[in-house]
Amino acid sequence: MKRPHSTAVAAAAIVAAATTILSGCALNELAVTSDSTLSGTIFGDGASSQRAAQDAWIAAFQIEHPRATVEYDPVGSGSGRDAFQAGAIDFTGSDRPFTLDELADGPFDSCRAGSPIIELPAYISPIAIIFHLDGIDRLNFDSTTIARIFAGEIERWNDPEIADQNPGVDLPSTIISAVHRSDDSGVTENFTEYLHEAAPHAWSWDPAGVWPIEGGEAAQGTAGVATAVANGHGTIGYVDGSQAQGHATVAVKVEDGYVPYSSDAAAAAVEASPLEPGRASGDLVIDLDRRGAGPGAYPVVLVSYLIACEQYLDPAQGELVHDYLDWVVSDTAQQTAEKAAGSAPLTTGLAAQAKAAVSRIR
Repeated sequence: MKRPHSTAVAAAAIVAAATTILSGCALNELAVTSDSTLSGTIFGDGASSQRAAQDAWIAAFQIEHPRATVEYDPVGSGSGRDAFQAGAIDFTGSDRPFTLDELADGPFDSCRAGSPIIELPAYISPIAIIFHLDGIDRLNFDSTTIARIFAGEIERWNDPEIADQNPGVDLPSTIISAVHRSDDSGVTENFTEYLHEAAPHAWSWDPAGVWPIEGGEAAQGTAGVATAVANGHGTIGYVDGSQAQGHATVAVKVEDGYVPYSSDAAAAAVEASPLEPGRASGDLVIDLDRRGAGPGAYPVVLVSYLIACEQYLDPAQGELVHDYLDWVVSDTAQQTAEKAAGSAPLTTGLAAQAKAAVSRIR
């Protein structure tokens, strides 16, 4: 039996959430579909970056299927992958996919013995670099500057390396306080992967879900980093784009210009990147170009996956997981997440591949 969650959402709260997320027309269309016979409960753990999107997806799905329950606990990518592999949950959200070595090692106790898994790039979002300096709401940084700030090598905001990229900005001599995630995080892994690939001379650490440098200020979860940056002064941190609203942000240098974070710019980076070779048909892992995929593409991007079994021990669980994930990768659900979380909807081609991968679930 999958573990129960303390985060179950009452039906009234689900309806209230859907009312705020969806337009009146869309909500009415969903509400009339009350003859669905789909029933049961599925549990998911995983990426905190997906929190707002999952809330929106679940709210709409449960209005359309009132006898079905989906629970999602945003405990972090690492914990979600561990729970899925141990058979404690039915699906997981992760800001990085399982590696080929991890897939080879197995097993996945959530699945029928020998079943492959599917990995869907369901949530695409920029990783926003946010900061807090009075009177300044945007700065321009190249990848080397970002790497040196988070490595602790640039210590004050008026450092010449920052000033040269931001002419006319009155930068204070305030000490920089860089905030990182305290938990094992896919956002951290994606962020350090960007630093490792885009600024290899300034960032000597390998990509990792656990922050590789001792010391510094740390906070739990994406929301924790956003709060720590907002409550400090001279602070800087990295968060999923869904948590960036209201914060000052960094535009990242790509070729000869600086690209602000946005869902469209993140989508451009993903669209220009191929699928990773050597994976099974339902394992849709994006091989991101972290150096910049051309003007207008924002390279500090997060592709967060939904991970499930192709074959489940319980056919009823498999049916419910199939229907929920099929909804998540639909055009309507992707637009719902864009409104709720600022994510980038899947492109037409990638959405078709995701639909085909979901069809393998049984």
